[in-house]
Amino acid sequence: MTKIATFNVNSLRARLPNILEWLKESAPDIALLQEIKATEETFPRMEIEELGYNIEIVGQKSYNGVAIFSKQPIDVLHRALPGDDGDDQARYLEANIGDLIVATIYLPNGNPSDGPKFDYKLGWMDRLTAHARELLATESAFVLAGDYNICPQDEDCYSPERFANDALCRPESRARFRELCNLGLTNAVRSFHKGPHVYSYWDYQAGAWQKDNGLLIDHLLLSPQAADRLVAADIDRKPRGREKASDHTPVWCEIE
Repeated sequence: MTKIATFNVNSLRARLPNILEWLKESAPDIALLQEIKATEETFPRMEIEELGYNIEIVGQKSYNGVAIFSKQPIDVLHRALPGDDGDDQARYLEANIGDLIVATIYLPNGNPSDGPKFDYKLGWMDRLTAHARELLATESAFVLAGDYNICPQDEDCYSPERFANDALCRPESRARFRELCNLGLTNAVRSFHKGPHVYSYWDYQAGAWQKDNGLLIDHLLLSPQAADRLVAADIDRKPRGREKASDHTPVWCEIE
């Protein structure tokens, strides 16, 4: 069994005690992290390696940044999302681990939702869909996981009315997420958990965590070959309740 978890940590160094505690408790075989906000020089490599993980990162000072931790060797395939050589934001890392291809994804937020940031988000999603098509053509078992910054449906948001014009819920964003899934990908958590109040993110403001005013924006999308082996998926809410927590919490699945 391989346990794969995705976690937007919102600054790895700021949350390091929490991250180490989570890694010890949850013990994912593969951890896909986003928003590490660290470079190779500032990354706390020793503390992670002491827990038995191999590490690959694509870092960026103060912003973005993605990482893969794995108990098996990591064979990096891409350090950026293909399709735009001029894109220097650290948002994508893809690797071969055992018989799986995994990618850690930090999709652009896109707000304000009229303007260049939203255009960048939509363009990034078009590139992701094009790349997923290429991966599907190889008939590989793969998992595209991370912070997608999209609530695919109204039930993925505690207040659809409040977020109607937010880039996370705009029809253009949702249409692209549907297009990606409609290639034949399986949303792991939604395979096991239907309905509302299934969230992976709670804002720091206005007591959102205490009121359970959340969003489901972190997703694990599986190719048919990986979905055939899917046995469990869930959201681990425990880390969000800790001191100095990330505003996201881990989402995981288990693959035979």
